[in-house]
Amino acid sequence: MRTTRPTEHEQEVTHVPQQKTLSRAGFGRLAAGLAAAGLTLSACAEETATNSTGSEPSGGGEAGTVRLGFLPSWTDGLSTAYLWKNVLEKEGYTVEFEELSEAAPLYAAIAQGDVDVYPSGWPQVTHADYMAEYGDQIEDLGAWYDGAVLTLAVPQYTDVDSIDQLAGQADRFGGRIVGIEPGAGLTRVTGEQAMPAYGLDSEYELVTSSTTAMLAELQSSIDAQQDIVVTLWRPFWANTAFPVKDLADPEGAMGQAETLNSLARTGFSDDMPEVAAMMSKLRLTDEQYGTLEDTVVNEYGEGRYDDGVQAWLDANPDFTATLTS
Repeated sequence: MRTTRPTEHEQEVTHVPQQKTLSRAGFGRLAAGLAAAGLTLSACAEETATNSTGSEPSGGGEAGTVRLGFLPSWTDGLSTAYLWKNVLEKEGYTVEFEELSEAAPLYAAIAQGDVDVYPSGWPQVTHADYMAEYGDQIEDLGAWYDGAVLTLAVPQYTDVDSIDQLAGQADRFGGRIVGIEPGAGLTRVTGEQAMPAYGLDSEYELVTSSTTAMLAELQSSIDAQQDIVVTLWRPFWANTAFPVKDLADPEGAMGQAETLNSLARTGFSDDMPEVAAMMSKLRLTDEQYGTLEDTVVNEYGEGRYDDGVQAWLDANPDFTATLTS
C-alpha cells in the first residue's frame, strides 16, 4: 500500500522462505473475499464470543474492548489485526474491527477516537499527509517492521529492469500502468512523482480501481505471458505469490523506505497501558511477516483468518511471550 491532500489519497520486503504461487481458483477466492471486504466502509464489529473454530477465547473480554481499524484490501493491516485479535482475546480483551476501504477516513476515525488502533500505519512516507493532518491527535506506539517500500513492478519475463527503461515503450504495455485505489498514497506517488520524474506521464495512463482488480489483471497478463506494469509495495504477499520483479528507481521517485507502525488515538496509552505496552513490543522480521501474511491470506483465506493466525502462532510458539512478558 502510500502520500498529499488526505481527502484525495493513500497504500502493503516480504520474504517467504519458499515461494508459493496461487492457483487461479485460489486467487479467485481471495479476490472475491478482498472485493467484498474492500467495499465495507461502515463499522464492522467482529464476533468476540467465539472464534472460527467455535472455541471460546480465554479471558472472556473482562479486560476491556479494543477497536482495531484497518483496510481489508491491504493485507498487512488485515494480518496484523487478526494477529492482535488472537493475542488480546487470550489476554481477556474484547476486540472489535472497524473495516474501511480508504486510508483518509481511517486516519480521521483514529483522530476522532472512533478507532483505538490502526495496527499497520505507514506514517513516514505513504501516509505522511494524513499524519500532517491528524498527527496531533494520534499516538505512535512504535514501529514493528522496517524497510517498507513502494514499487513499480513487471513480470519476471519482461526485459525491463528499471523505471527509466519504460520510456519510449508504452506500446508494449498498452500505454498503461495498472494501479490500485485512486485514494491510495501509492497512487499519488506514482502519478505525481514517479511518472513525471521519468517522463512517463505523456506516454502512459495510470489506471486505478482497486487492489483486487490490479491483482486480477496481473494474473491474467502472466497467464498470457503479456507485459504489464503494476504498482506494488513491500511487504505484500503478492511479491512472492506472483513471478514479478521490482523495477529499479534510480531517481528515488517512489520514495524512501519507511516503517510500519501501530497508531493509536490520543489517550489510548493512558486508558489501556497494558495493550499499548504489548503493541510497542511487536517486531516482525521479513521471514516472520512473510509467513504470517502467507498463512492468513493464502493458505486459510476469507472466513478462516482466525484459523490462519492460530496456525502461524502454533508454528511460532515463543512469539506471544515476546509481547506479553
